[in-house]
Amino acid sequence: MKRKMLTAIAFSIILTIALCIFIGLYADEKQKVQRTYKAQYMENLTMTYEEINIYLEKGTDFDKYYNMILSDIGTARTLIFLIDDYSAEKQNIINELHFCFVMYPQQMSGKFKEISEALEDITENLDKGYKEAEAIVDSIDKKGS
Repeated sequence: MKRKMLTAIAFSIILTIALCIFIGLYADEKQKVQRTYKAQYMENLTMTYEEINIYLEKGTDFDKYYNMILSDIGTARTLIFLIDDYSAEKQNIINELHFCFVMYPQQMSGKFKEISEALEDITENLDKGYKEAEAIVDSIDKKGS
């Protein structure tokens, strides 16, 4: 009876250690995935403001650059919802910015310089970038086209 009890105790200790290792590996992998999401999010925001700057320099082929900008900001919008430590406020600002790009292209094209500056500030991890983006969204006439 004593041998069975010692075997059960040893087995439960081994299982507890295995569970702790599994939890540690899971947490480590989750952090890696979150870092990947953040890097991809920042990369898409960078590509967005770079496309805006290229269009502002060239001033031609609006449809091509606008579609590229729309694609990049759309991908960033998708990725920000996968990042755990970003507040709902930041997520909503990026979501609304994307919405404005989709629904109000004429108004947004007039604000390219401000949008570029706001997105650049966001990629430099400055909170003022989100405030600037929110101000841009608020300045859009949502009843107009």
